[in-house]
Amino acid sequence: MSFSTRLVNGLHFRNLRGDLFGGLTAAVVALPLALAFGVSSGAGAISGLYGAFFVGLFAALFGGTPSQISGPTGPMTVVMGTVFTALVSSNPENGLAMAFTVVIFGGLFQILFGVLKLGKYITLIPYTVISGFMSGIGIIIILIELGPLLGHPNADSVIHSLQLLPQHIQTTNPAALGLSLLTLVIVFGTPRRINRVLPAPLLALVVVTTLSVIALPVDAVIRIGTIPTGLPFIHWPSFQLDQLKTMVGYGIMLGVLGAIDSLLTSLVADSITQTQHDSDRELIGQGIGNCLSGLFGGLPGAGATMRTVINVKSGGRTPLSGVIHAFVLLVVVLGAGRLTEVIPQPVLAGILLKVGIDIIDWSFLKRAHKLSLKAAGLMYGVMAMTVFVDLITAVAVGVFIANLLTVKRLTELQLEGMVKIDNPDEGLLLNPEEKQLLGQAKGRILLFHLGGPMSFGAAKGISQRLSIVGNYDVLILDLTDVPLMGVTASLAIENMVKEAKDKRRDVFVVGAHGPVEDRLKRLGILPILSQGSLAITRIDALQLGLELIQSRYQEREPVNL
Repeated sequence: MSFSTRLVNGLHFRNLRGDLFGGLTAAVVALPLALAFGVSSGAGAISGLYGAFFVGLFAALFGGTPSQISGPTGPMTVVMGTVFTALVSSNPENGLAMAFTVVIFGGLFQILFGVLKLGKYITLIPYTVISGFMSGIGIIIILIELGPLLGHPNADSVIHSLQLLPQHIQTTNPAALGLSLLTLVIVFGTPRRINRVLPAPLLALVVVTTLSVIALPVDAVIRIGTIPTGLPFIHWPSFQLDQLKTMVGYGIMLGVLGAIDSLLTSLVADSITQTQHDSDRELIGQGIGNCLSGLFGGLPGAGATMRTVINVKSGGRTPLSGVIHAFVLLVVVLGAGRLTEVIPQPVLAGILLKVGIDIIDWSFLKRAHKLSLKAAGLMYGVMAMTVFVDLITAVAVGVFIANLLTVKRLTELQLEGMVKIDNPDEGLLLNPEEKQLLGQAKGRILLFHLGGPMSFGAAKGISQRLSIVGNYDVLILDLTDVPLMGVTASLAIENMVKEAKDKRRDVFVVGAHGPVEDRLKRLGILPILSQGSLAITRIDALQLGLELIQSRYQEREPVNL
């Protein structure tokens, strides 16, 4: 492995032509989106461009997915819009600097996730939660862009946008509506063969902006306005102690959301390129990019699925394509500000409306109720909370409920694996010799068979059977089919063994092996068993149990062995 490959994951120079074309094409797609996300967030179009450059460049250089293109995305922009609104309204003087500090916090959390090697766990969030969350993000984008679509300024929240909608409809700007509709026609109606050469968002941006300049007065519609040119200046971190908790919370939200967004895009890139990304390295790269983006006044970003797919389809395979994409956008930042000043906001609203519609998981929405009513309810619940409460609450509640449902189902399966056998006619698990021995015991031996992994959910089922121990002379706990046992289930086993010993019953634990045997030994169950070993087999335990019963009852009722 060369030094360059170790330093930059997957870097080589054998695909220069493909990386050059992929990077250029991705930049062409990223330009209108960066401008639109910047305006939509409230930070301004230039912040979108800065974010696209810094996150795009450093995530490519230090990330773990060679073909990934990173930059501002819909979900990250929605969160950032909330951050700007909350901090600027409460701190008019320092709110902007504090908002960019939150971006730095988000990047630091992503670096921490990568250093702690949490990448493989972040994508374990259930699909129902991710689907509801992403669909909620799409709905937020659509609802917030309704005002600009009709010629009005952006609302600061979904609720505010819905409250203003009747007024906006009554005072629609016909020129703005016309430009919006033309933009939608282009982004939805451009033939695929043209879209491959000239992406529809860029085509709409150029065509509709040109038409607005030729046919309309400058002040006929709201436009982006003056965009600073030149290199960005540093926004030093700023915070107030009474706001620190809120800022850290928003930072965690950005960090987790960016991690999920990026790693899901990495999985898409893997499936197309037949490669394997490095999750933890990807998080560190995204974190570095977001830290620098926040430091220089840029929006937070993440791996962008559409831009990554376009890059790969255009030939991009190494981080060089991401670097080229970033520097093309830097050229725009340095010298093309005047060309973007006249872009009408209704055009950007039309482009973002298409983005919002594409983010909604239509495929799963159509089928969720057919697959499972619980899954559908969870997905719709997360979607509603995302839109009307907040994003981090939606994900937290969604994951919590999903885990409860999973634990409930696993517990049901574990309880099904618990079989109480005291009659040879019911012993489907037993071989003929074992059935014969159990029959000779005449109901004085209880064989309690456990099957499958035993988690804390199974402990209740074990505990519920404590009361039956006193009805038998010998208890055999069969753990042959238990590969793993949690602490709570192990303690429940210990309680059953102690309950039997307190009632002067003989106890055997058989079939324990590997981690289960090790855990029971560490728990100290071994010294309290009738026989000092966990290694005896089921048939050995049955034979020993019969001998114990015979010795105990031979004067009253001999048992034939």
